[in-house]
Amino acid sequence: MTEQTPEQPHPAVLELARLRAGLTAGLTVEQSARLQGATDEELTADATAFAAELGTANSVAPVPRSGGSRGPDVATPTGVAAGAALYADRHPQAVERPAVTDGRNPFATRTYSMESR
Repeated sequence: MTEQTPEQPHPAVLELARLRAGLTAGLTVEQSARLQGATDEELTADATAFAAELGTANSVAPVPRSGGSRGPDVATPTGVAAGAALYADRHPQAVERPAVTDGRNPFATRTYSMESR
């Protein structure tokens, strides 16, 4: 294990200070890792200079979005008629079955009886 001198901050504290200075200046996490300095003032000055070189001074880092694509239905027209047309496209009509033509009830329960027809 390496010994830390009082002048040298712990690596985790230094990394956190880099992130804070970089995010405040509008840098991304990857850009903030490149900052150099041992104190908060040095890191803030380096972050401001680096952001000015990149042209991102005082801009907010982009917020990562979740969810992904909203699909093809985003640009479709709205309204009752558009919804009815979309439903008709997605749900085609069922094929009609021919009716029973021999005059019997197709839902009648078949039973055995002694009577003959």
